[in-house]
Amino acid sequence: MNFYKLILIFALAALFFAFACTHINRKALVSRHNPVIQQPDSLAPLSVGNGEFAFTSDVTGLQSFPDDYESGIPLGTQSHWGWHTIPNDQNFRLKDAMQGYDTYGRQVEYASMRSTPAVNWLRANPHRLHLGRIGLNLTKKDGSAVQLSDLTQTRQQLNLWTGRLSSSFRLEEQSVQVTTACHPERDLLAVCIESPLLETGQVDVTLHFPYGSESWGKTMADWLQPDRHQTQLQAKTAHSAILKRTLDETEYFVRLQWSPEGELVQSEPHKFHLKAGSAKRFEFVCHFTEQMSDDTLPTVAETCDHSAAHWESFWNTGGAIDLSGSSDPRAHELERRIVLSQYLTAIQCAGSFPPQETGLTCNSWYGKFHLEMHWWHAVQFALWGREHLLEKCMSWYQMILPMARETAARQGYTGARWHKMVGPDGREGPSSVAVFLIWQQPHPIYYAELLYRIHPNPYVLEKYRDLVFESAEFMASYAHWDDANQRYVLGPPLMPAQEKFPVEHTMNPAFELAYWAFGLEIAQKWRERLGMERHQSWDHVLKHLSQLPVKDSLYVNTETAPNTFEPQGERRDHPTVLAVYGMLPGKTADPEIARNTLKAVMQSWHWEHTWGWDYALTAMTAARLGEPELAIDALLMDQPKNRYLINGHNFQNDRLPIYLPGNGSLLTAAAMMAAGWEGAPENDAPGFPKNGKWIVRHEGLRRLP
Repeated sequence: MNFYKLILIFALAALFFAFACTHINRKALVSRHNPVIQQPDSLAPLSVGNGEFAFTSDVTGLQSFPDDYESGIPLGTQSHWGWHTIPNDQNFRLKDAMQGYDTYGRQVEYASMRSTPAVNWLRANPHRLHLGRIGLNLTKKDGSAVQLSDLTQTRQQLNLWTGRLSSSFRLEEQSVQVTTACHPERDLLAVCIESPLLETGQVDVTLHFPYGSESWGKTMADWLQPDRHQTQLQAKTAHSAILKRTLDETEYFVRLQWSPEGELVQSEPHKFHLKAGSAKRFEFVCHFTEQMSDDTLPTVAETCDHSAAHWESFWNTGGAIDLSGSSDPRAHELERRIVLSQYLTAIQCAGSFPPQETGLTCNSWYGKFHLEMHWWHAVQFALWGREHLLEKCMSWYQMILPMARETAARQGYTGARWHKMVGPDGREGPSSVAVFLIWQQPHPIYYAELLYRIHPNPYVLEKYRDLVFESAEFMASYAHWDDANQRYVLGPPLMPAQEKFPVEHTMNPAFELAYWAFGLEIAQKWRERLGMERHQSWDHVLKHLSQLPVKDSLYVNTETAPNTFEPQGERRDHPTVLAVYGMLPGKTADPEIARNTLKAVMQSWHWEHTWGWDYALTAMTAARLGEPELAIDALLMDQPKNRYLINGHNFQNDRLPIYLPGNGSLLTAAAMMAAGWEGAPENDAPGFPKNGKWIVRHEGLRRLP
């Protein structure tokens, strides 16, 4: 053999070996964290979904025992298009919730009234719908109803690599196996049931449809008002049917297709049964759709194949972090949280609208979006190489831009003011807190900047210029000129991100000041990229914006509440004093003051009164300050609000059993700690400790600004 060919073969072999040693085996990484449920657990339902639609099941693979899960995580079927509004018989309007607040000598109105009929209706409408319950109807040999406790040998596994949910149990010594999958491009559930109990009629499928619920919490359905909605059987063949659902002005359709031997039977006005006939195997697909269509439905097998192809592509693209070589005992749990959080945010938070805090599982705040939380849901998509999932909902901001302009104009400002608690129509919900928040205002600028850094071309600049400039225009307009001190101030009235201060007297919170400076400077860069001159009034605000409030070499919550770290100081809720040098790049902050503040927060904050994203926020600040040990300690702090369930959900409390900002923030912090940030040290995984206990393999991640 030619000597040079031999050298080439050895070189290629060496390259292949090096690649095999460094390339992450993504299937192994993902699959070792497949959730496995060995017994019924109301805090361990599993979901399948596609970002626009999700279905949450109990241990049977369907929604067979909803009452047993109501105290934990309820079993819902939700979508981004499924909304309902109770008739507005009294013609309530947002102005009915308005109150005036003195703003440097002028009255500015906010929708801040409490608990009037108008306020209650405006807050609760529109609300997200439970589209319908699909469960097994199980009976014993004697005809009595089966209880959850009657099931034995229960086992359920979610295959993250294929998106397929496999559930099995035994009833009176007979096996039941259920496979559940969601189509990646259609709001369609595919189910296969295998059991000898199908032949005896002890197993069939129930579909039950509710009215919309005006409840604040996780309750998303009203089952007690059957006369207020309609379920019409519009069409039926031997093995298919179309149901039309009507709830006041809301309409949607449910299309069913099942195995040839099956039969659809209606038992109540809103309740149907799919019976298997004499087969031991029964399959069906159920398609929820806002508009009627007559296209061919995929089969169960086709849906499962589409699901598998979609999830294999999802996991093989974008970022990955493998911690399996680490000896720190916390590494496996962190890796588990990272993998499951990717799955959960993909099915719950990656839709055409911003997500609610409980995603598409159950309702919090009537199913509405919290735009200040959108940063924690969605920024991670860009860092993990899945920026298209962030970009999906940017068109919604563009759609409601006229309403945001109207709000700013009504209050005497220019530009566009983004709300906090909104529904799909962009109307804000009245609140004594939410309407005064401002930290969501620079978010669209941040999202647009992330997208531009990934794709630095004129198309991105033109596409999002209005969002960037209108957001910045309001920010400059909102800042008030304090002539006596020759500076610009924020508020009052204002509620900072740490929601603990009187709006009438609060001024200059540290985080909001830093974010104002960051957002305005990015907006100026966009003008320069577009060949425009810098905006003079924006530059005047940037030059004269108030300094971050400091006391005793520590950043404090607000200028008007400087006693943060004193014995009676307010050290609960979000420790957003840390965001000035962590979530943000710290251009207006002093790193040593930030370091002092980090250590004071770690030592004295009341962590039992925080929220799920606070731990990631703290870790990000620790990482940027070169304190990786503290970053890990913060990210995995043993606190009630930092608990991650077996299904990967971030549990907060009984009222808020899942909290997806926790999952999204974890992914943001993990990506930052592994891939670094703007100005980070050049060493690999700069946010992880270099104590020999952490072996961090990562690929496909992007740096945080």
